[in-house]
Amino acid sequence: MKGVDHLAHERNKAEFDVDAMKIVWAGSRHAFELSDRMARLVASDPAFQKDGRTRLGRKELFKNTLRKAAHAWKRILELRLTEEEAGWLRSFVDEPSFTDLHWGMFIPAIKGQGTDEQQQKWLPLAYKMQIIGCYAQTELGHGSNVQGLETTATFDPETDEFVIHSPTLTSSKWWPGGLGKVSTHAIVYARLITNGQEHGVHGFIVQLRSLDDHMPLPGITIGDIGMKFGNGAYNTMDNGVLKFDHIRIPRNQMLMRVLQVTREGKCAQSNVPRQLIYGTMVFVRQTIVADASTALSRAVCIATRYSAVRRQFGSQDGGMETQVIDYKTQQSRLFPLLASAYAFRFVGEWLKWLYTDVTQRLQANDFSTLPEAHACTAGLKSLTTTATADAIEECRKLCGGHGYLCASGLPELFAVYAPACTYEGDNVVLLLQVARFLMKTVSQLGSGKKPVGTTAYLGRVQDLLQCCCDVQTAEDWLKPSVVLEAFEARSARMCVARAQNLSKFENPEDGFAELSADLVEAAVAHCQLIVVSKFIDKLQQDIPGKGVNQQLQNLCYIYALNLLNKYLGDFLSTGCITPKQASLANDQLRSLYSQIRPNAIALVDAFNYTDHYLGSVLGRYDGNVYPKLYEEAWKDPLNDSVVPDGYHEYVHPMLKQQLRNARL
Repeated sequence: MKGVDHLAHERNKAEFDVDAMKIVWAGSRHAFELSDRMARLVASDPAFQKDGRTRLGRKELFKNTLRKAAHAWKRILELRLTEEEAGWLRSFVDEPSFTDLHWGMFIPAIKGQGTDEQQQKWLPLAYKMQIIGCYAQTELGHGSNVQGLETTATFDPETDEFVIHSPTLTSSKWWPGGLGKVSTHAIVYARLITNGQEHGVHGFIVQLRSLDDHMPLPGITIGDIGMKFGNGAYNTMDNGVLKFDHIRIPRNQMLMRVLQVTREGKCAQSNVPRQLIYGTMVFVRQTIVADASTALSRAVCIATRYSAVRRQFGSQDGGMETQVIDYKTQQSRLFPLLASAYAFRFVGEWLKWLYTDVTQRLQANDFSTLPEAHACTAGLKSLTTTATADAIEECRKLCGGHGYLCASGLPELFAVYAPACTYEGDNVVLLLQVARFLMKTVSQLGSGKKPVGTTAYLGRVQDLLQCCCDVQTAEDWLKPSVVLEAFEARSARMCVARAQNLSKFENPEDGFAELSADLVEAAVAHCQLIVVSKFIDKLQQDIPGKGVNQQLQNLCYIYALNLLNKYLGDFLSTGCITPKQASLANDQLRSLYSQIRPNAIALVDAFNYTDHYLGSVLGRYDGNVYPKLYEEAWKDPLNDSVVPDGYHEYVHPMLKQQLRNARL
């Protein structure tokens, strides 16, 4: 029946103020109201509908994306939206496109690395979208190893120009979004060469296509790299390939905020500290962590609602079958993912504060917290994106067979999200960077240099190496100090053990290579500690709303104790806890699942996602799954005809062939 809320009985069980939780999730009342308004604006506009996207061919799909991007820009101008409002609108359109790289990478790169004069020239054009830019760093042969990039930018003092060139096939730019078919300009990263000397990799603003007919400029070979994983998904994006054949650009198109090249071709450091560009990196990674909580919460919302709708087994005397969400096996897989969505949200909030703090310190020439902030953001980018990609796939499995349908929204969500584990730093490479920083921190403990920020606990390493977990009952695991000490002790002991093993090698680099898998484990432990500690910090805040704090406490301890259970080997092998205490933690975890159960639907409602944005028949707000799933099936082009194309040509002759004539 239309208009019936099939999940109303679940919503009535809620033991907390859902509207108050919506504001907690959004971060503030302002953010909630703004995002809610933009979400509903997009959902109510037929031009943004995305039904059937997974059934479109590549050309039709891409043209449809261009149409939506143009319509979004038209609405932004018509409504005179602020930059913040426009960002929300684009995110709710929910379709990867060239605008993501234009606003998310091209403009920030100019703001972060361009001089005042360069910003005055290029930013007005970019803000008005009179030019469209992308970020051309990754090459066919090099990704994570930026210093290994092969594209060259050689200064010609006779003409006062740089010559941009791709000397090898592997130096072709490969993967930049927006590059393949749309971008008119790019920030191109190349090896700076002046007077025969190399000066590292730097960024250059390069025009790629004519602003009149959009044709590639002479000497530029450019195109799309082809279909990617999944239906719809990231195939709406024109990831590109780009080769340069001695392209000339004016000297003032090198981004020179930090390093400047004079008319004579001499390199000179500006008075702007080089470390300032790391502020942009912190910003980008903070955004990625926030995006992780969004993607994970979408998947969890779908899986939770469907788990409440779906009934299987348990019928007594012809009565109703059991809701899938009531099975402990379902809860033990689903509820930790729900807790993770909230945990990543709050650590993302904290990263926003960290970005502001780092920026202010950099402007005051205070670089003391920069290495720790860099390691912290690298690690959290890795941790949250890996966990989210795995969780989306787990949510698909939690939805049974129907989760495999494109109509569930989960296959496309996974395909769109999966590359986050690779872009802006391969996740394993990032963890190795974290590990290197942790080993350096441990090695400096004896010198009296105090660890800062998220590594401050290592300053108490002697206590943490000797402490015993004070847990006698299952309820003791609900004490913040107990949970925090267990995670701090585990991380500290793993770091010290790895440092001791490294010290046995004559060549530290040989040791780092040999022990890299162990070092990654220590980095993961450290990053998990950060997330747990920031969730606990959130609980100390004055959060308004009936029952809200209690639900957040339950989620916090589910997140922490599930990690303890999952990484039990770490906690036991380092002696942080005893087997008995581990058993008590598991008992408490089961109890917490029971407490979350009546609130599960309300907790995902707090994400405040429209059905349009969720894009899932299984995750519909009203829970009216089966009629809509049946209806969706008939929209497939294969059902346009009763007898399929090819039947008379291939199947009919098979059916009419006499078996006795067949040579088996």
